[in-house]
Amino acid sequence: MKFLDEAKIYIKAGDGGSGALSFRREKFIEFGGPDGGAGGTGGSIYVTAVNDVNTLIDYRYRQHFKAKRGENGAGQNKTGRSADDLTLKVPAGTQILADDKITEIADLTDVGETVLLARGGRGGLGNAYFKTSTNRAPRKFQPGEPGEEKWIWIKLKLIADVGLIGLPNAGKSSFISSVTNAKARVEDYPFTTLVPQLGIARLDDKEIIISDIPGLIEDAHTGRGLGDRFLAHIERCRILVHIIDVALDDPLLSYLTVRRELGCYSQSLVQKPEIVVLNKTDLVNPDMVTKCKNELLNAGVPDVLSMSIATRTGCQDVVGRIVSVQGKVA
Repeated sequence: MKFLDEAKIYIKAGDGGSGALSFRREKFIEFGGPDGGAGGTGGSIYVTAVNDVNTLIDYRYRQHFKAKRGENGAGQNKTGRSADDLTLKVPAGTQILADDKITEIADLTDVGETVLLARGGRGGLGNAYFKTSTNRAPRKFQPGEPGEEKWIWIKLKLIADVGLIGLPNAGKSSFISSVTNAKARVEDYPFTTLVPQLGIARLDDKEIIISDIPGLIEDAHTGRGLGDRFLAHIERCRILVHIIDVALDDPLLSYLTVRRELGCYSQSLVQKPEIVVLNKTDLVNPDMVTKCKNELLNAGVPDVLSMSIATRTGCQDVVGRIVSVQGKVA
């Protein structure tokens, strides 16, 4: 299934049915009088979060959603049938934004959460409703009210406990594949991760949902590389795990580059608890690992872990640290 995390759609609730203009015509009733019934209510449009959908791909090829109109009223005081409501299904974590892409209409974070997006029009009244003591044969009736309509944006932000960040090819995909059930693509070149990935890591009786996003490069906030559009998927994460390739010429510069891009996107990201991990320690000597740790500590990083996914050393220590930090920020 292709991954789509943003779409613009048009929604139109159903119009209400018109009221009826009708008079009784029974043979043995001398004064028939009005008997026009009201129209039915148009269908409303709702959005609900479900657990069997994890992308917005359904809204790529269909952008217009219209609920049916209510049926018209009829004689013999018959009310028109109200139209069925239309419900749009989205993954949990989906935001609904107005056409300006700024004003938030809804934020569906829990499965089963449902929000009304567009209300169906009310049915019009038939002429039977306008009968009075002085107007025994009204010819007045109401048309149905129009249903609400609007353009909206739907934007998915994955819900995870931990977000993996770092430069391309730092080992984020290898880490999530190593400690979770995710089947992330792992290759020996940058940008093998093109869309966010989710996986679940387990330690004792704890479950941790981890999100891996495509790597950042310098000036990603201006659109370089894959840009920073996927950073939205770690805005809900409580913890960031920053993975650094210790075999790079300047691991400290790698760390600072990613932190700068986080700050350019949102200051809330740089304020999240962060676990810094040096990866690929099997490719360098221990003295180099110690040197890199000291440089990061001197730069203000409170603690630095190390691991080698290739040799399976240190990975569970990182998971354990995540559980420890998670308990403090819960």
